[in-house]
Amino acid sequence: MNPPKIILSLCDFSGAWSAPYTDAGYKVIRVDLKTGQDVRLLEYPGRVHGILAAPPCTHLAASGARWWKDKGDDALVEGVSLVDACLRFVAVCSPVWWALENPVGRLRTYLGPPRLIFNPCDYGDPYTKRTCLWGEFQIPYKTPVKPLRVCSQGSWVQKLGGKSERTKELRSITPPGFAREFFRANP
Repeated sequence: MNPPKIILSLCDFSGAWSAPYTDAGYKVIRVDLKTGQDVRLLEYPGRVHGILAAPPCTHLAASGARWWKDKGDDALVEGVSLVDACLRFVAVCSPVWWALENPVGRLRTYLGPPRLIFNPCDYGDPYTKRTCLWGEFQIPYKTPVKPLRVCSQGSWVQKLGGKSERTKELRSITPPGFAREFFRANP
């Protein structure tokens, strides 16, 4: 019997993006600051099949642009250093496929144009949150639905508002429809 394929899931507090892999029997190694694991200090894990990376968008997403100047360069360096650490594992592990996710924002300034920009409603989850993916992966098949308008800004994600840690966690959960279709396209 072959050992299970290993998926390295970086900056993955919720486990939502990697859940389809776990459910299918892959060995998923989840790493997140909130569980006491800093991807910048993670040691080489050996050969992995795929890498999912969702570095925190707190200092990178366009939704927080009004605070960028007040946060200063230290916050930007923090955000970019987590992205760099994720990309280090792509370089040293040579996975079959990899993807790095972040909402539309200033990350494209550092990584160039994303391979895919999507909204959760493109994959069956009825809300909007423009999200970018960089990497080497098969683009998932779209299963679009009409987004629900739940407030003046539109999506329930905007309705959450606030800066609490719990609110940030809720906004950052990978949409289940996208996670499912990404898995189907990138087994």
